[in-house]
Amino acid sequence: MSLSKRVAVVAVSALTAFAMTACGGSSSGSSDSGAAAQPNVLEQLAKDLKGSLQKAMEKTESSDSVTMSMQGTAAGEKITAQGVIDLRDPIKVEMTTTGPDGTPTTVRMIETAVYVEVPEADRASMGGKRWLKIDVGAAGAQAGMDFTKQLEDVDPTKQVKALLASENVTVVGEEKVNGVDTVHYTVTQPIAEYLQQIDAELRKGVEQEMAKQGVKEVKTDLWVDEQYQPRRAKVVTGDLGDITVDYTDYGKPVNIETPPAAETTDFAEMMKGLGDLTS
Repeated sequence: MSLSKRVAVVAVSALTAFAMTACGGSSSGSSDSGAAAQPNVLEQLAKDLKGSLQKAMEKTESSDSVTMSMQGTAAGEKITAQGVIDLRDPIKVEMTTTGPDGTPTTVRMIETAVYVEVPEADRASMGGKRWLKIDVGAAGAQAGMDFTKQLEDVDPTKQVKALLASENVTVVGEEKVNGVDTVHYTVTQPIAEYLQQIDAELRKGVEQEMAKQGVKEVKTDLWVDEQYQPRRAKVVTGDLGDITVDYTDYGKPVNIETPPAAETTDFAEMMKGLGDLTS
């Protein structure tokens, strides 16, 4: 597989996975600290759905960062990834994802740009540059998809708000997630309802993509702990993705920097240059 093709596949997989990180969130402190939970919080989470989800949304809105571990399928590829999300404005993500050939790749997502770390063995063919920059449109074009909506959805309050907006949320029950007590919520939304939660200027493109893929509904599962912090999220969007994300280390300091311009090659410019050579 050529370098350009391999990088495109990794970027597309990472972008699609990144879309699913919208389900998580955190508080300003680590929920692994063993702090005493309020009495009967799990019971309250189960009985007062709207009130509890509102508290969970407030937690995500006040969060600075969260660590994530992800697995599932996206854009027809099996993916695994680990990383951190800086939830401050602008939202930033750094993750290590495994490509189709099993090679780990570091990906940074900052605003509308995706930076893929080039394997050291391939840097000579890119003038020694360490990073490949891919804009949202270019990455989406490689998969025939529009990732604008997915990057916008990285705001971790989005999926909690989706549950708040639906009258069909139900409680599955109390479950442990990585040893932590949680309450499991679930909701299945028809596409028409799901689309209402997307910005109007993005809605048409998302609707077209879902129609093309035959997606008729979106199923979201969310596990919330006694600190009103999401611990796990699972989003199933037909054949577009089936992603499960676990969240830990809430509020852990993170520092995700934009790669220096001197160490970066623009993917679109690189592909244009290759096209000029073959024309």
